[in-house]
Parts: sequence; structure tokens; C-alpha cells
Amino acid sequence: MISAEFMVLVLGCALVTWIPRILPFTIADKLVFPASVNRFLSYLPLCILTALLIQSLLNFRTGQWPTVKVPELVACLPALVVGYYTKDLMKIVIVGIVGIALLRLVLI
Repeated sequence: MISAEFMVLVLGCALVTWIPRILPFTIADKLVFPASVNRFLSYLPLCILTALLIQSLLNFRTGQWPTVKVPELVACLPALVVGYYTKDLMKIVIVGIVGIALLRLVLI
């Protein structure tokens, strides 16, 4: 049986996790930001997605230059083309997943 202390701990952890992730969105919806702040915030999704893309395309090792993961790079190219022309995130994801799946099927 789960003890009361454990339940309080789990609920406390959930609250501490929820506050910094959800509360800013609820507050930001009610605020009106200056145009310069809105312009700055509009670049955040692109920066985050670029960082995730670079992290998934490169191998990082301490004391060495990053190396390129060739299959991931090859699978990324059609996804980038689809993204450029369609601007549809679902199509980009599907093309990327199918691309890496086919490459792994052929290469492994």
C-alpha cells in the first residue's frame, strides 16, 4: 500500500513541475507585450527546433569535433524540402520518420 508521505511527495513534485511549465502560459495570455518582445518571442520556436535538429544530426564527444550522423542527415533532407514547400509540421514529421525508417531498413 502507498504511504501518505509518498503521495504527498508525488503531489508536491507534480505541483513543482506544473508551476514553471504551465503558469507562465496562463499569465502570458492575459498580458500585452510590446511589439519588440513579440518579435523576439516569435523566433523562439525556430531556435528551439533548430537546436533539436542540430543535436539529432551531430555526435558530440568531449575533446573532439562533432561528427555528422549520415543516415539522419540523409533522412533530414527530404523532410526539409517538404517543410519548405508545405509548412505543415505533420507532413515534415511523417517524411522524416519514413525516411529514417527506410534508411535503417536498408542499412541495417
